[in-house]
Amino acid sequence: MKELKILWADDEIDLLKIHILLLREKGFEVITANNGDDAIELAEQHNFDIIFLDENMPGLSGLEALTQIKAIIPSTPVVMVTKSEEEDIMDEAIGSKIADYLIKPVNPKQILLSIKKHVDTKRLVSEKTTSSYQNEFGRLGYEINDCQTFEDWVNIYKKLVFWELELSRTSDNQMAEIFLMQKNDANNAFAKFIKNNYIDWFQSNGGKRPLMSHNLFREKIIPKLKNNEQVFLLLVDNLRYDQWKTIQPIVREFFDVAEETLFCSILPTATQYSRNAMFAGLMPSEIAKLYPELWLNDDEEGGKNLNEEKLLGKQLSRFGLNIRMYYDKIIHTGSGKKTANNLNNVLNYQMAVVVINFIDMLSHARTEMDMIRELASDEAAYRSLTASWFKHSPLLSLMQQLAEKKARVIITTDHGTIRVHNPVKVIGDRKTTTNLRYKQGKNLNYKQKEVFAVTKPQLIHLPASNLSTSYIFAQNEDFFAYPNNYNHYAKYYKNTFQHGGVSMEEMIIPYIELTPKK
Repeated sequence: MKELKILWADDEIDLLKIHILLLREKGFEVITANNGDDAIELAEQHNFDIIFLDENMPGLSGLEALTQIKAIIPSTPVVMVTKSEEEDIMDEAIGSKIADYLIKPVNPKQILLSIKKHVDTKRLVSEKTTSSYQNEFGRLGYEINDCQTFEDWVNIYKKLVFWELELSRTSDNQMAEIFLMQKNDANNAFAKFIKNNYIDWFQSNGGKRPLMSHNLFREKIIPKLKNNEQVFLLLVDNLRYDQWKTIQPIVREFFDVAEETLFCSILPTATQYSRNAMFAGLMPSEIAKLYPELWLNDDEEGGKNLNEEKLLGKQLSRFGLNIRMYYDKIIHTGSGKKTANNLNNVLNYQMAVVVINFIDMLSHARTEMDMIRELASDEAAYRSLTASWFKHSPLLSLMQQLAEKKARVIITTDHGTIRVHNPVKVIGDRKTTTNLRYKQGKNLNYKQKEVFAVTKPQLIHLPASNLSTSYIFAQNEDFFAYPNNYNHYAKYYKNTFQHGGVSMEEMIIPYIELTPKK
């Protein structure tokens, strides 16, 4: 156990000498006080790891001293030591955010256990997590090499996200680097899997095709509507599975998770394609053919995702559903409050769909603004920023109200995003699309091994501007850069979050059904 600095404040401190000596023999630095005023003064002067505070001291009481100490050093655990077990005193102490309380007379074992629980826990958890991942490392590597189906990759990705979140809570940077290497290896293997299987999923024998963007409503939501169930769908643009797992503990305060499914975003993993396919229940080329007035190609002017409500209405009509539907898109705090304030009316509709664009805007802002880059410097910080937004967002307020009204809620997304590092050169004409993770155009020049290339877009049901149109998709942490001014753009976009290409983070995305807590 590392050397710790302890403050022990008690008006009978002389009677505790045996405890003090024992702690010092264990290597701890123990500073004592016999009144609340001195304890507060010492808290201002020293960086204590833990404080033991007598509740019933003459003059300034332990509870009064506690309030001032927490104002000075709010993160330092304070253990209240008391002779009383009266409920109101304990309620007040716990409300003042004590870490623990002990009933006098205390014994040395209680003190040592309290120190271990409140100070040394992080080290013990870190060591246990690191050890557990070391034991799992080899098994994970074998499973990655043995993946044969999309469901296999879902299981691998769940495990990787679990370990990524666990290791992010430790201080073992070396083990974190080893994990990133393993995740990178997994993404490379996943890209090979997509290269070998994606086109086959859309052929006549594509029976092994996973649940994908364009059939999500047909498989998951249409049956509920046909059964006269009410559907409240929250589509959070760009929500990765690890981000969902980060906000899940907050959601669990109000909802139980009835179902958690990971499905496959279509390519390109970009809103124009994946979200429109989801709402239309059709692949992009089919949308362009059946509803040309509702589809714009990459090279056409205008917003590419302005017709989602109409496309969803078309899908419902094809299934013979003539229902009242509410649709809203939250792109700023004001519009989110509007939906929450109007919730009683919204719940009169059989189906309500609310699109939340914050995470997508966050990823773009991180690319363009140095301050956001600093705030979301890595994956853990990006998740933390997402959780911070969620805690203070209109979305959480909306979900709280939905839980109070006993509404079932579905959370899903259109695609994920990945932090890119490696620029890959590609050459195209002026009409080539500008997205960093996929390109659509003719006469594209690239290295075959560096991309997933589809020279016949009709094979994966994507629209083509002309007969020679091809699509190429970046893999893993790669992003496309033109030879012109290559070094500038390579540096500018390196370490930014992008989407449109092939990676587990972009393609393996969550569908969550929630039921309100009873």
